[in-house]
Amino acid sequence: MRIETLTCHIGAEISGIDLAEAARNDDLFGEIRAALLAHKVLFLRDQAIARADHVAFASRFGALEDHPVIGSDPAHPGLVQIYKDEASPPDYYENSWHCDATWRDAPPLGAVLRCVACPPVGGDTMWANMAKAYADLPDSVKAIIAPLKARHSIEASFGARMSEDQRHALKARFPDAEHPVVRTHPETGEKILFVNGFTTHFTNFHTAENVRYGQDYAPGASQLLSFLIGRAAIPEYQVRWRWRPDSVAIWDNRSTQHYAVMDYPPTIRRMERAGIVGDRPF
Repeated sequence: MRIETLTCHIGAEISGIDLAEAARNDDLFGEIRAALLAHKVLFLRDQAIARADHVAFASRFGALEDHPVIGSDPAHPGLVQIYKDEASPPDYYENSWHCDATWRDAPPLGAVLRCVACPPVGGDTMWANMAKAYADLPDSVKAIIAPLKARHSIEASFGARMSEDQRHALKARFPDAEHPVVRTHPETGEKILFVNGFTTHFTNFHTAENVRYGQDYAPGASQLLSFLIGRAAIPEYQVRWRWRPDSVAIWDNRSTQHYAVMDYPPTIRRMERAGIVGDRPF
């Protein structure tokens, strides 16, 4: 196995291995998992693996989860098919910086994404290192956000394109989740800036320490949240991956955000993702 670091702060390309073998080889899988913790997102080329092997490899990290809106392959539960063609409407929730499914009480640990088909140019995906984004914050900002919690909503993202009844039913199934603004990675101990495109507002900002008058709260909290969400857009924290068929990305959803660049319509882009059940942020 060869590992080539792609940027100073995030991402590495692995070559010389077969993920189908890694699904069955404990030592090889252990090396991949260690590399993932070190680099936060891993990339591989030429992985012409079967769906069953895709699911088997991802399942080494933990149980797989379905998606309530997109659904998954009936023959391979947990394998979500993100298929776009010339007639597909834009999916704006993909081309924003986000951490997968933070509207769940326990967002995913990570995911294994394989390209089935893609345009010859365009349709890249970008990832950002949110541990580095937190580490670079001024100490004064770290002090303010240390005790803060925030709401994350599926209703305000996936639900926004639904009818009112459908949107309310979706929220009833998945009430807004509340997470710390700064989470601790359960394996590395890193502090992670944990707000993203699913985050709607802080839930405990309106205290005497932060608010003297209502005007302090209305723009103050929203401006702080916008500032924090915007940290993912800093190029120094990012890596960008150009897809080819049978390329694979494996990412740690606890410490990264990602952005699927929507510059390719109207062409075909077909991806298959296995999302791994995670734990509740603390």
